[in-house]
Amino acid sequence: MSPVALRMGHLGLLPFVVGAALVWLVHAPLRPPVAQGLAVYAALVVALLGGVHWGIGFAEPSPPVSLFTWGSVPGLLAWLAAMMPPESGLVLAGVLLVAGYLVDRRVYPRHGLSAWLTLRFRLSAVAALCCFLGAAGA
Repeated sequence: MSPVALRMGHLGLLPFVVGAALVWLVHAPLRPPVAQGLAVYAALVVALLGGVHWGIGFAEPSPPVSLFTWGSVPGLLAWLAAMMPPESGLVLAGVLLVAGYLVDRRVYPRHGLSAWLTLRFRLSAVAALCCFLGAAGA
């Protein structure tokens, strides 16, 4: 496991944790923009995780079409989540984080990436939990 990837992955959780906490801590008039900020960040991360599949496909001489198909789906659904009111968009983003991990559990081992699944699980679990907590507080 790359120490840089580990540190950067944990650093990437800061907006999730801070955003979810702020949704609950700020005065009511500030909740919608804080929740929207969390929802947009979550959508960006979901799209990035889909993009990993494009990267896997680019690294292979004859990649399956499914890599590029799934690589596109999270970004499209994340865009929809970012356009929704935060209380529902955050739920969709949380579900996408969980669904993306479940897909990756099947895809990563086929491409020699099993070592990343533990980190992927931890980051996705915290991020999804923050999305659900943010949605509940929005």
